[in-house]
Amino acid sequence: MASEPPLLSLRNINVTFGGVRALKGVSFEVRPGEVHCLAGENGCGKSTLIKVITGVYRPEAGAELWFDGKPVAAMTPTLAQSLGIQVIWQDLALFGEMTVAENIGFQHAVNGRFGLVNRHAVQAAAERALAKLGVTLDLHMPLKELPIAQRQIVAIARALVGEARLVFMDEPTASLTQSETDYLIEIVRTLSASGVAVVFVSHRLAEVLEISDRMTVLRDGELVGVFPVEGLTQSRVTELMTGRNFDNAVIASDHDDQPVVLSVRNLSRHREFENISFDLRRGETLGITGLLGAGRTELALTLFGMKPAHSGGIEIEGRPVRFASNRDAIREGVAYLSEDRLSLGLNQPQSIADNLVMASLDRILSGGLISLTRKADVVRRWIAALGVKIGTPDDPIRTLSGGNQQRVAIAKWLATDPRILILDAPTVGVDVGARAGIFDIVRKLSAEGLSIILISDEPPEVYFNADRIIHMVEGRIRAIYDPRRMSLTDLEAAVYA
Repeated sequence: MASEPPLLSLRNINVTFGGVRALKGVSFEVRPGEVHCLAGENGCGKSTLIKVITGVYRPEAGAELWFDGKPVAAMTPTLAQSLGIQVIWQDLALFGEMTVAENIGFQHAVNGRFGLVNRHAVQAAAERALAKLGVTLDLHMPLKELPIAQRQIVAIARALVGEARLVFMDEPTASLTQSETDYLIEIVRTLSASGVAVVFVSHRLAEVLEISDRMTVLRDGELVGVFPVEGLTQSRVTELMTGRNFDNAVIASDHDDQPVVLSVRNLSRHREFENISFDLRRGETLGITGLLGAGRTELALTLFGMKPAHSGGIEIEGRPVRFASNRDAIREGVAYLSEDRLSLGLNQPQSIADNLVMASLDRILSGGLISLTRKADVVRRWIAALGVKIGTPDDPIRTLSGGNQQRVAIAKWLATDPRILILDAPTVGVDVGARAGIFDIVRKLSAEGLSIILISDEPPEVYFNADRIIHMVEGRIRAIYDPRRMSLTDLEAAVYA
């Protein structure tokens, strides 16, 4: 592959928005059949570069772009598609009400006579695309009924219908469990073996190092370098992306002398989890990990009053509680940060300020109306406390990076003054630098006495950031581990066994 000429080559790419240089003299190339990682923190210019390649943005004068050895004077979205350049964005841009076949082959939908839908062409296109991936799906099933991993496959198949030669995948595993991620990686390998070049954009460095041939690293809109993946480590990649070193170390400590804040005994919910028992003490961070179907999120939703338990009991500070809804849980001092930040954790069109106070409106009322002064005080306090980087509090939340959105989501719950904070996959879609910042916040909160449940399907996250680790398998507790008494390799072997 190293001797092959590039399929795509760019030189001297400069892009400026409102006086801010988003890309500064960047060069980039991809070879046929290569799996290439485009790495960097949020805001480093990755998405801007992809949009230049696909013709959404026009670079400044002096830029050079070649595809398949031929110069491209002016790339446009239509031209990019005709050349076989496809992008699968993080939100997938699929249609939930349409069938699998319709989502894959909709480009063929109006090729029938008189502009009518050619359903035979749609079906055939979908079948051919899935056959290339070696995947079988029910073509007649509505897309909304598929799990997220299979929706990713549908998005990839749709790209293949367009005779893709180069596919960009933007955070394709951000919402996937480890087992789903492994499945997607096999699909990517199938694409590569068929000669399709894949550019992988992901914050999960372990999978990047597993699947990529080379890596292009951007930092603050500039090219750091292009590196063969062989021999790179996660810590080295992190240093290249951020210019900083992050030293992972086990932080677990004993909390046996602290009072029990949450006690769970034989908690069960049919077909989701069974006989779950544990104690959570003041200032303790309790990690929960496990593979797909382990019941982690279902347990969290029960502790937050969203899914009532069918048997067993919950006590908070020694007092039995029963939650009919999440409002009951919030009143008892339980807060829950959802794993789905985009659709459940935050309201994207609303302002940063409105998102931050939406769970604590009763605390900023005056005479039955929202006090703008109290609201501003709460927003100012938590923006400063969590180091959220914003323009103004009135900006839409969607204008923030993933890391800063997650800080606002955490602030939203801290504003309720909780005793127990449940963090469900708090680093999904967040880059490595922002991840470190989020876990710094977690450690600070636990040191101040907040009891935290940290849920993650990535063993390193709980290993380096929890005092104890619950390993769940198929709705049951398999074991409880002390990070100080085992290696990360041992934990990963247990989880992935």
